[in-house]
Amino acid sequence: MTYVPIQYLIPICDIMWGIFTLLQYRVNSYAELAAYRFMVGWFEAAFFPAMHYVFGSWYRGHEIARRGGIFYTGLAAGTLTAGLIQAGASRSLEGVHGLEGWRWMYIICAIITIPVGIFGFFVIPGTVDQPNRFCVNSKDIETARERLEKHGHVLHGKMKFGHIKRTLLGFRFWLVIATDVLFWNAGIHKNTGSYLLWIKSLGRYSAAKVNEMGTIAPALGIAYTLIACFASDMFLGPAWSITVCSALNALGLIFLTVWTVPEGGLWFGFATMYWSNALSSVFHGWVNNLLRDSPEERSFTLVLINLLSQSSTAWTPLLTFPTVEAPRFRKGYSFCLGCAIALIVFTWVMHYYLKRDRRQKAGSADEETSSRHGSGVTTSLEGDLKKAENSTAEEKNIEKNID
Repeated sequence: MTYVPIQYLIPICDIMWGIFTLLQYRVNSYAELAAYRFMVGWFEAAFFPAMHYVFGSWYRGHEIARRGGIFYTGLAAGTLTAGLIQAGASRSLEGVHGLEGWRWMYIICAIITIPVGIFGFFVIPGTVDQPNRFCVNSKDIETARERLEKHGHVLHGKMKFGHIKRTLLGFRFWLVIATDVLFWNAGIHKNTGSYLLWIKSLGRYSAAKVNEMGTIAPALGIAYTLIACFASDMFLGPAWSITVCSALNALGLIFLTVWTVPEGGLWFGFATMYWSNALSSVFHGWVNNLLRDSPEERSFTLVLINLLSQSSTAWTPLLTFPTVEAPRFRKGYSFCLGCAIALIVFTWVMHYYLKRDRRQKAGSADEETSSRHGSGVTTSLEGDLKKAENSTAEEKNIEKNID
């Protein structure tokens, strides 16, 4: 991401995703479908970390979660509308031109995706270092540069082997990885179809109605995401926001784990599962802010934490959500509950470690300044006062976003 401009990378991947999604409508074998699905996964992999890299390239630490939250509501909105579109396709397009409704779904997805990918060339702003001149002018770039540099952001850098080595050898990176793995696994129950399988098991609704009712949870997820992200930026801070979201997710998972509760309890359990998603932009905004002094480490970390954490969700559902246990999934809900609780613990370990790390760096900087003054290096009083003001403002900003 430090070499290829984001305004080209994301749209190209999006368009290719749309093309391989379209090709799935014509599959006639499992091998063909698997090949197309591999390419779909390949081209979608860059989107999430690249978009968060863009947020961290334009916004200060206490501004990222809100913007990321608004962006992330698209995930819930996409799931919601996909359910409605699937219901409509099943109801209205089954057998049209000799195609099943599920094949039409791939065609519809491609029709939506490819134009959006083309649109991305003109609306994705890139970064301050590699801006998209179609949508930002020189004044916008200079304003952003001044704002970010004032708050300690480094805007230019190219990934080298030394950056990779330094990142992988740092304890901070592995702490962030562990926290992200727990985040993704605490919410895998919403991606396994457990909610739809339970509604179907009630035996009251048609296939189209099941798809429609499946939109309830992601619709609530939009509100959850906005609440969590705005609260994080404005008064809670990332650690507390993640804690509240995980606690609410855990509460719902308790009902699902016990299972033998009134039906309303299960509705509550499924209705709260998108709290696990709500903290995503809070967490990734936190990581963006913590690594604002190194675009190389920031880009590498955002990519790798998503690669490793999401790869874990490729196999954990197979072990914890076996289809023979549907719709109860005793092991699966227990596993997600354990991850949600562990996520709270790791969040606070990360919080205190990073807070201590910042204070140690601040202390080292003070010692270096004192050493220079003791060696006869002096500055003007006006310059010292200005640096002191900037340092104080920066410390307050750091504390706000770490606390």
